[in-house]
This record gives sequence, structure tokens and C-alpha cells, in this order.
Amino acid sequence: MRVLVACEYSGVVRDAFTKAGHYAMSCDLLPTDAPGLHHQGDVLPLLSQGWDLLIAFPPCTHLAVSGAAHFAAKKASGVQDQALDFVRQLLNAPIPRIALENPISIISSHIRKPDQIIQPYDFGHDVSKRTCLWLKGLPKLVPTAYVEPRLVTTPSGKTAKRWGNQCDNFGHDKLPPSPDRWKLRSATHQGIADAMAAQWSAPTQPELI
Repeated sequence: MRVLVACEYSGVVRDAFTKAGHYAMSCDLLPTDAPGLHHQGDVLPLLSQGWDLLIAFPPCTHLAVSGAAHFAAKKASGVQDQALDFVRQLLNAPIPRIALENPISIISSHIRKPDQIIQPYDFGHDVSKRTCLWLKGLPKLVPTAYVEPRLVTTPSGKTAKRWGNQCDNFGHDKLPPSPDRWKLRSATHQGIADAMAAQWSAPTQPELI
């Protein structure tokens, strides 16, 4: 297949599909972090160039509900509407198979609800991060390797599940502040990338969305 991975600078998903034998290219405004086929620039002009599969990771800065406190300003400035329009263009691309990934966001309320919500801990990573997938012409991802959480007692006295990236008390991500924190938080986990390459490579797909 010809696979376009939009808004990816890490090369993780691109390289997973390349290793599976596909022609895969990543595209982002940033240069790639890993050697490989990469287009640095706007992805929109590339969408009509005969791809079989599009996997897109549009920026969540103006969409994720974790930033809801700033939504009024984002709406007033127009950046939120621009971000939503970019998502619509990706989902409406003339490509038969499309997967779009984002955290819990206003895509659900302004465009449509996701077809699937996955967790890294279902794909071999000791990490909890709810991740939404909007799918076209693709089956839902099947978990590959569940990672057991640790059990903690919260300040309210309740027992709760926590994974390696979470603090015990409230489950917040414990990754410390740093200049590249946003990159570390947004990178696709290898187990999920491998599952995409393995499960979305079949010439015919059962139970398509």
C-alpha cells in the first residue's frame, strides 16, 4: 500500500508500515526525528496523490478538552475553528482508508464521535492515555498485550488503578515540565504503531467502519 502519515515528525508509524513492506511517507511542518521518507510542509496538497491509507495526527492544542479553560479565547481568535476545519479536510480526503487520532477533544461534539477509544496499556505499554480514533474503511484495533496496573489508595480512601505514567494521588501524568514535554506526550507508542501496521495491512478488511 501507499501510506501517508500526516502530522508525524517522530517517524514511529511511518517506520512500522515501512517495515511491514509498504511505501510509507510521513509529513509534518517539522523535520522528521528519525531517518526515513518525510515531507516537511503542508500535508493538504498531498492528499490527492493516490494514497491507499491515511493515518493522521492533527495537533490537539486547540481541540483537546484538557485546555477547555482557554476555549473562549481560542474560539474568539479563530484558531479553534481553523483546527476543526483542518480535521474535516483530513477526514474528507479522497483516500479509501483513513484513521485520525486525537485525545479526548471537541472533535466529538463538533464533527462526530470517535469510532474507538484505545489505551497504550492494551498494546504493551505501562501508560494510561485515552486516545480516540476516527476510522473510515478500517476495522477497530484489537488489543495486543495488556499491561497490569498497580493498585493505590487515593486521598479519598478509594482503591484505584494507576499505570507507570501516573501519579498515585489523582492519576495525573507525572512527566516533569521540559522544553520537549509536548513531543514526549504526543509521540505514538510503538505498540500501537505496530498494531496499526499489522492489522491495517490486509488487502480486505472485516467489520469495516
